[in-house]
Amino acid sequence: MLLATGGAGYIGSHTVRALRAAGHAVVVYDDLSEGRREAVLDAPLVEGDILDTGRLAATLAEHRVEAVLHFAARCYVDESIANPPLYWRINRDGTRSLLAAMAEAGVPRLVFSSTCAVFGVPDRVPMDEDLPHRPISVYGETKSAMEGEIRAAPGVRHVIFRYFNAAGASEDGVLGEHHDPETHLIPRALAAARDGTELVVNGDDYPTPDGTCIRDYVHVCDLADAHVLAVQRLLAGGASLVCNLGYGRGHSVQAVLDSVRRVTGRPLRARVGPRRAGDPPALFARADRARTELGWACRRDDLDLIVRHAWAALRG
Repeated sequence: MLLATGGAGYIGSHTVRALRAAGHAVVVYDDLSEGRREAVLDAPLVEGDILDTGRLAATLAEHRVEAVLHFAARCYVDESIANPPLYWRINRDGTRSLLAAMAEAGVPRLVFSSTCAVFGVPDRVPMDEDLPHRPISVYGETKSAMEGEIRAAPGVRHVIFRYFNAAGASEDGVLGEHHDPETHLIPRALAAARDGTELVVNGDDYPTPDGTCIRDYVHVCDLADAHVLAVQRLLAGGASLVCNLGYGRGHSVQAVLDSVRRVTGRPLRARVGPRRAGDPPALFARADRARTELGWACRRDDLDLIVRHAWAALRG
């Protein structure tokens, strides 16, 4: 049995579904503050607070959990800057609580959902795993701290994934992306195309080919597949690992808007607004390690495909 904290959220729910399709039994542990009950589908759900160490330990013991996938965290940059104590409490202290529960229940394996935000503004792109941690947001700082807690935990073998820009939805439209507020570009652009509203582009004077920021958009189902491989590695006795999860190339904001227009067949009105503070011109991954160490295959590396799946899920 596996346990997924935050398994009712966006990436967590897609991963739980992929794990179950691969033959793993999974129990979801989520307080549903961000996750959605319906996203769990028919997997068992334990409603609980990540800071409730006793409930976590009891759940781990009751279900005889062999490995944990840790998705539970706050993940909004602006919110983290406005409310740092919330982020330190849920992200870092929640991870400490989980590790204490794992120690009590004797669970020695953990797959952790980290982020490229731990790097801040990188010295180079593509970004490899050995770049120094220089986060520029409280969110990034707390994720870096969570990595440190996991690495320091005695007896816990781990796989730490640093995500780039998760995007898309399940290929059958059953699962999608639902954030409140929604901050990700693709669902915001799709909603604007659907509703006939105007999308604000944050700057068009960056040193990129079309002046807009470039990011590495990764299909959420490819991310889920990586987690399946990570669990299999740990269950087979494999060593700890830190990996980037990205496609190794990026798409500009303008390219995403063009894709939305192609996929939806609808006009999309956009106007240029001011830059956001701290937005680097380009962020994309070097993910050779995931391919070499895990055999990760990027089967959905196609921007129009990502947008098409997101559009289908958004329309219901």
